[in-house]
Amino acid sequence: MCYTISYAEQRAARISERYKKLFPTTLISNLPEQLTAYYLVSGFSHPELPIVTQNGLILGEWGLIPKWIKDENAASDIRKMTLNAVGESAFEKPSFKHSMTTQRCLLPVNGFYEWRDFNGIKYPYFIQLKNLESFSLGCIYADWMNPITHQKKTTFSILTTPANSLMEKIHNLKKRMPLIIHPENEERWISPTLNNDEINNLILPYEAQEMRAYTISMTANAAKNDRNNPEILNPVGYPELQE
Repeated sequence: MCYTISYAEQRAARISERYKKLFPTTLISNLPEQLTAYYLVSGFSHPELPIVTQNGLILGEWGLIPKWIKDENAASDIRKMTLNAVGESAFEKPSFKHSMTTQRCLLPVNGFYEWRDFNGIKYPYFIQLKNLESFSLGCIYADWMNPITHQKKTTFSILTTPANSLMEKIHNLKKRMPLIIHPENEERWISPTLNNDEINNLILPYEAQEMRAYTISMTANAAKNDRNNPEILNPVGYPELQE
């Protein structure tokens, strides 16, 4: 699955420039000018992150809350279980099926984290694309209205696919990976006009040969550590993993 990502871009203007080809000019200025840098952030902290929708660039909170959820307690409970959506079955799930049809979005990232189990020890890896400094994860989103405060909250979930050969080696227990959208398919992914077959044809593992990964500090294993700093991205070798 994918519960931990990196996206350290703090300038909304840079994100708008990256995705401006997807929107009319009027739709590229819906973010605050300054954003929080996330070198490592867990979905379980439900951060607000920039997402790209057919309506423009907005902030979305990680952990999808379906619009039919009726109270704050239920919203708090369900978003812990909707950080990810399994791509092969998302159309069948009540929490996801409406969003899959018309509310797909992109999450810009610099990379993501996964853990490899080796002799009972969890080794953290940082995974990137070889030729892109930032790239887009395929997501779905929903707008939920709090019935008490009447405030609208936009939330999202990252889709996952079966692991490719690289990710099978790293995420070697569950063998899953996030859905990575090719740049040439970004506009198609957020289009509300695709039918179910066209959507499913985009939910595929990314090519392993276009990705790279390296091990990082065990500091990444403990949520109580200060993991949101540039040093978390430094490579750390483990002799026992050498083949």
